[in-house]
Amino acid sequence: MTHLTSAVVVLKTLTLVLGGLITYFAYQAYQRTNSKSLRALTIGFGFVTIGALTAGAVDQLLNVHQSWALAAESALTTLGFAVIVYSLYSE
Repeated sequence: MTHLTSAVVVLKTLTLVLGGLITYFAYQAYQRTNSKSLRALTIGFGFVTIGALTAGAVDQLLNVHQSWALAAESALTTLGFAVIVYSLYSE
């Protein structure tokens, strides 16, 4: 494992931890308020976080080209951000 690979693993782990915390706190806010927009925000951050996890897992565990990991992450991040944008405009 190269230094760059190690750095990417560390950064993906931090992304997972921080994204998980944001998702958890958004979920707690949704539980307190029962707001549909906070539920959508939780789902959006969840998709972004799962995108980082999926990319890391695909890259490290599966014998596929790195482009597949990047494509999986990009798709889930795009979906997550679309849900976050929806949450900001919903009532």
